[in-house]
Amino acid sequence: RKKRQDGNVQLRKCKRDEQLLKRRNINMEDLNTSPLKEMNRQFDDIVIGITQSSDEAQQFICTQNARKILSRERHPPISKMVEANIVTKLVEFLSWTHNPAMQFEAAWALTNIASGNSEQTTAVVNSGAVPSLIALLCNEQKNVAMWALGNIAGDGASMRDFVLKKGIVKPLVQLVTDDAPSSFLQNLTWTVWNLFLPFFWFCRFFSFAVFEFIYTIFIITARNTSHHMQVKTDVCWALSYITDGPNDRIELVLKTGVVEELVRLLKNTSDGLLLTPVLRVIGNIVTGTDQQTQVLDLGTLEAFPKLLAHDKPTIQKEAAWTLSNITAGTQSQIQAVIDHHLIPILIALLMKGDYKTQKEACWAITNYTSGASLQQLIYLGNNNVIPALCCLLEVKEPKILQVCLDGITNMLLAAEKVDELEAMCCLMESCGGVDCIEKLQEHPNETVYKMSLNIIDHFF
Repeated sequence: RKKRQDGNVQLRKCKRDEQLLKRRNINMEDLNTSPLKEMNRQFDDIVIGITQSSDEAQQFICTQNARKILSRERHPPISKMVEANIVTKLVEFLSWTHNPAMQFEAAWALTNIASGNSEQTTAVVNSGAVPSLIALLCNEQKNVAMWALGNIAGDGASMRDFVLKKGIVKPLVQLVTDDAPSSFLQNLTWTVWNLFLPFFWFCRFFSFAVFEFIYTIFIITARNTSHHMQVKTDVCWALSYITDGPNDRIELVLKTGVVEELVRLLKNTSDGLLLTPVLRVIGNIVTGTDQQTQVLDLGTLEAFPKLLAHDKPTIQKEAAWTLSNITAGTQSQIQAVIDHHLIPILIALLMKGDYKTQKEACWAITNYTSGASLQQLIYLGNNNVIPALCCLLEVKEPKILQVCLDGITNMLLAAEKVDELEAMCCLMESCGGVDCIEKLQEHPNETVYKMSLNIIDHFF
């Protein structure tokens, strides 16, 4: 009887990889014409105007044209820009506090250069762009500067390390305000994904400042219904990464009171894209201690009839996995599952659900049998649990067979205590369970063989 971490991380991995993509900043309003034709200025003239001219107006026009080329062209000439050594000048323009328009154009151009390959991103970093871009997070160019930093961080672990060490966390946290527009928060959340989520698994760079950012942006987006659904979804995924770790990280989340809002979303959200990470956070929390699992006191289980009956099998599977960790808890927590009428639904899924959901339902039921009181086991027996468990006795996975046999053994022991063993054995024979267990005595897995042999020898 134990709490279980979910072994299938593919869902989260795909979500993470999707968010770590670099993005080019494209101005859709300027797509009709080529800037080279519009300004009648050849590429070499642009490079000379940026790198050699002493006329600020000329430098601005050429920088703007470079930005437009990088923004508009289907195949932007990033390599040509880097080879022409304009990156160093663009970084220099970032410090022109007397000319905000130039800062904006230079930051935008660097954003698109950093959206290229690792060599091109490295050229931006080696030119000293990161400290200057972080400084811009405190002024009106913050959005484009943040975008550039997100692209740099998205290049890989070494770039993320570098950006974090340059002190990006504090200015990022200060950008989270109640009046921030949804589009800005979405960009901000994407940047944080690139910076921090790979580290949540390994506890590197994890600090209260990082968590404070996630928590603050969650509260703002949760209480403001006008914010884009994608922002809320991304923030909930971030919380799921935080809670997918040691119990002290779960405790950190619990102390903020954020779980009350998560439970509200769990009950009221119909959007599957948002529901998945919200359910994942709750599921991660109940892998913690018995005390942490008492998030049940917030009415968490009220949402589960809907979740277990959801039309998406992945939601059903996540809900059943969550319940498997609750039924691995105390007898009062098992009773809470009973009181919310979830056992009949779990047993129905165990019999006829999607296979992945069946496996999680099997874990939930067997964990229940391992820690329940005798009265609770009698309740389980009266809900046709034996035929349901016998449905999985022909699966190929040895681990699931072991879990299933463990649950059957526990139920037979309980029946023996209340003089109902004969009736339960007859039920097993009538549903074909005994025949399946006899066949399992020839199973190549030694544990399955021994468990099935023990059942036949002891009870039949």
